[in-house]
Amino acid sequence: MKSNTLVFYLVRKYLRFDKSQPFITVSAVLAFLGVAIGLMVLIIAMAIMNGTSKEFQEKISTMSYPITILPRETKGVDRYALLALQQRFPDLILSPFINTQAIIKEGERMEGAVVFGVDFAAEAKINHIVADAVKDKELSTFDMITGEGIADTFMMEPGNKYTLIFTQTQPGGFSLMPVMKRFRYAGSFKSGMQAYDNAYVYTTLEAMSRIMHVKKDHYDGIHVSCAEPMQKIKEIRAFLPSYLVAVGWWQQNGNLFSAMAMEKKALFIVLMLIILVASLNIISSLLMTVMNRRREIALLLSLGASREEIKKAFFWLGSVIGGAGILFGTLLGLAGLYILGHFDIVTLPEDVYGTSKLPLDLSMVDFVSILVGATLIVLLSSFYPAKKATEIDVLSTLRNE
Repeated sequence: MKSNTLVFYLVRKYLRFDKSQPFITVSAVLAFLGVAIGLMVLIIAMAIMNGTSKEFQEKISTMSYPITILPRETKGVDRYALLALQQRFPDLILSPFINTQAIIKEGERMEGAVVFGVDFAAEAKINHIVADAVKDKELSTFDMITGEGIADTFMMEPGNKYTLIFTQTQPGGFSLMPVMKRFRYAGSFKSGMQAYDNAYVYTTLEAMSRIMHVKKDHYDGIHVSCAEPMQKIKEIRAFLPSYLVAVGWWQQNGNLFSAMAMEKKALFIVLMLIILVASLNIISSLLMTVMNRRREIALLLSLGASREEIKKAFFWLGSVIGGAGILFGTLLGLAGLYILGHFDIVTLPEDVYGTSKLPLDLSMVDFVSILVGATLIVLLSSFYPAKKATEIDVLSTLRNE
């Protein structure tokens, strides 16, 4: 108890402003502010990275679909496989599709597109973007729904017809001609991703079957929606015959998310270095305190204070400075997230990011990692000066100082 009393007395004493050595206090304040600001920046940056990644995942997973079942061979997927999947996994929502590439032509303008033939009733259950586009619409066989970018490019108007040129060919005199078909524009969708809005076109299964000469009840693949695709895909793969394969959306976009994960780790390390640099002020402040208090420390040791008590006092002194910075930085970071989340201080171009609001999402794992990392840096920064304080030569110091 006596030992702790001395330690806390010394901590309180050395935290007070010393008029004879004001630079020591200034150094301690700078260390406190450096840790606080570094932690605040790290919290906000990680929240923005997580929010951006989550926003992209939601948009990409919607248009790429949680799971896609594809054939290993060219014969496609038949209706029997679809019925077998529905029977084996009643919780799955399935939407068969036929897809190909085409060119949209209007006047002198031509643009490439990816065309999906779908059952709009089934597709609307797994793709809310398509569901919003076809809501309250009665679609005929050769109607199409396009991305907003395509509709804007050709200035499409509902009810007008536009020509699609397909890769499928048909005899034309002494040569083969690409299949061309006029589709009625029925509406557009906006996914928030230009890659989809500028390229995707949806029409009916029947239309694509006729154009691509696909047998009835045969498809190019099946889109699958489920609650936990990363776990469900293992069961689906085990059930599928050898000529079918199940691919998850995270595998189709693996390079993008790997790059984002690497960028997040690099940002975490770089911003953690800010806290590390700020902690150098803790070391310098404590070392200056030790040098300034050499005579006082030697006197305390000669009067019976143990070196362990002196070590604890300086260790706690550094921990208090750094710990206060961590606490204040955490409050600043959370306050910053609240302000950025509730006020339009930072706005984004909606046509690029799909939202004008800054996406924020601070995960608990990142938050705990930040606190643990900052705490370890502060503790390590406090340890060396505390150790140096115990290495003072009592007799030499009292004799000379």
